[in-house]
Amino acid sequence: MDDRQEQVVLANESGKPVGLKGKLQAHLDGDLHLAFSVMLFRLTNQGIEYLLQRRARHKYHSGGLWSNTVCSHPRDGESITQAATRRIDEELGIVQPLNFTGIGHIIYKARLDNHLTEHEYDHILICECPTLEFSANPDEVMDCRWWSETQIDNALNQSSKQFTAWFNEVYNKTREVVGESIY
Repeated sequence: MDDRQEQVVLANESGKPVGLKGKLQAHLDGDLHLAFSVMLFRLTNQGIEYLLQRRARHKYHSGGLWSNTVCSHPRDGESITQAATRRIDEELGIVQPLNFTGIGHIIYKARLDNHLTEHEYDHILICECPTLEFSANPDEVMDCRWWSETQIDNALNQSSKQFTAWFNEVYNKTREVVGESIY
């Protein structure tokens, strides 16, 4: 479905759906809407690594910025897990079954490029993937690779502007939960 035709599910502060609106218009108006952020991770001999993607430059916002593995919006009537499964295939060609764990949500509002505002009730899903095959879709992703926590921390300290507006909150919440479950 074309971005211009796509709709987002508007939500209230409790995350309850309250209607639909065109995706671009919702971002122009700054309406609170449902979203999800997926973070895939693996445990290596050097520690935990996270699969991050760099958004394609031509995306309608935040093009060229690094972000969590996948982030998007559920369609009307689609569960968060169904939406995550759909988008992880569309963006990274991952078709193997993934066992997502929901770790809560964040609500954030951020001014973006192109006069857009991202205002999301963002469900965070994680999944440990010791082995994983992926092939980035160039229409969605310009780069995708595993990052260690040290690499992410150093990059955030050097220039947080190379990451999407929501990344730091998603990363911190994920890191907290993953660290507790592994150590």
